[in-house]
Amino acid sequence: MLRIGVDLGGTKTEIVALSTRGEVLLRQREATPRGDYAASVAQIGRMVRAAEAELGASATVGVGTPGALSALTGCMKNCNSVWLNGRPLKADLERELARPVRLSNDANCFALSEAIDGAGHGARVVFGVILGTGVGAGLVVDGRVLDGPNRIAGEWGHNPLPLPAAADLPLPACYCGRAGCIERYLSGPAWHEACLREQGFDLQPYEIAERAGSGVCMAAQASLDTYLDRLARSLAGVINILDPDVIVLGGGLSNIAALYEGVPARWGRYVFSDSVLTRLAAPVHGDSSGVRGAAWLWNEGASAGAGD
Repeated sequence: MLRIGVDLGGTKTEIVALSTRGEVLLRQREATPRGDYAASVAQIGRMVRAAEAELGASATVGVGTPGALSALTGCMKNCNSVWLNGRPLKADLERELARPVRLSNDANCFALSEAIDGAGHGARVVFGVILGTGVGAGLVVDGRVLDGPNRIAGEWGHNPLPLPAAADLPLPACYCGRAGCIERYLSGPAWHEACLREQGFDLQPYEIAERAGSGVCMAAQASLDTYLDRLARSLAGVINILDPDVIVLGGGLSNIAALYEGVPARWGRYVFSDSVLTRLAAPVHGDSSGVRGAAWLWNEGASAGAGD
């Protein structure tokens, strides 16, 4: 059965068609009609129908979204694409496409993609982390997305940064209304702000890593070391609770090679164990993981509770 995945992003909407073996048969991107809910629904319907017409086959449809479906209302919540919030996206897409549709958070889709045929293939518990303009995560157990009754499983970015040190104070305010959230330390913009505030250098994360790697910029090395320790503390909290087999990093910061040695070298200080066997891995499918995971929502055993 042909599987179509849709990644509904804030700036672009991507569609992919996969064979049952995971082969990419079609991929297309269009600009998202920002701020226009009805146009977003219509766009997805049009792109799905065009893909099916081109491939000459009908398909299951899974959609990765920037938020989650409320178990209380059946409408979207927690979307940074705010025009989706409070809207019955699943019901409207099913009406538009005249078929059942499965929805899940985009971080869940990333984790599912990497669990099925990516860096977490063969692992029982996979925690997929997004480190980009925001911080999120998805959790896959035995090939199934775990949503939880509140549909917020994996939302580690809005937990407090563990074991705050003097350098982490004062706790930075977060858009969610709280202070000291992990996202306010580990997102790309947060790292940039921290480097400027703590080291006096206006550098983006990839520039910090590059200068630190050259061995000639002590300020960049200090900023990288601070980031590595904050990420190690945060992921150690995940390991202490979930004990996952694999943690896969995604988002723009996942391209920084120093994370994959620097974080495991530090997280043992914070994990309640005499050894840490959890692997920290780069994504196999990179930026394509989210849309692939949306297609895999219809894979046997990968049913996402929020989208059934």
